Amino acid sequence: MSSSRRASVDQLSQIPCTPVNEGGRVPPGCIVTSQRWKGSELVNTLQGKLKVIMEDKLGVIDFHPSNEAGVVYISETDLVAGSGYKQKLAKLRKANSLRGVVVAERTPISEQYYADLQKFVSLELGLKMLFVVSQTEAANLLIQMVNEEHKPHANPFLVKRRKQSIDAGVLATVHLIPNVGPVKAKVLLQRFRSIKGIGVD
Repeated sequence: MSSSRRASVDQLSQIPCTPVNEGGRVPPGCIVTSQRWKGSELVNTLQGKLKVIMEDKLGVIDFHPSNEAGVVYISETDLVAGSGYKQKLAKLRKANSLRGVVVAERTPISEQYYADLQKFVSLELGLKMLFVVSQTEAANLLIQMVNEEHKPHANPFLVKRRKQSIDAGVLATVHLIPNVGPVKAKVLLQRFRSIKGIGVD
């Protein structure tokens, strides 16, 4: 890991794990929305299709389409201004009981900042990220999320995947090293005990 990335991860680990409300209940067909969105184009579009429940204690979460999902919306203004969205997203990542989703506005103005956001969200935090071009499109996406969240068989985010053992995952990773087959990968792991042990400084 490069020293700049390590420093970035260290800074994020210092962020307190507070402002995320993880315990709320979202009734079917409803969306819980942060009070800061009241009167916005996005909420006005939602109100035509869903029951919108306004809440002022959601922390960094902007929308709850279900009990298990929390959505943070990064606007064009947030991206251009760089107004602390990284801390907001890091707090979302620390919410253990929520499946965090980031919805970001991708416009001609915010396009130049989008690659950095995508790298941060997907690679560093491991969160799901979706982009929209307007608040109206974001509202339609949230409506779809609310409708799908209550159909577990149709929701790919809720499908339980078969867990692969850590050892099998490590073995598969070592097997990706050029000229290392399955037998040699097993021998290397038996001798060095970890991928870190195999690495050379």
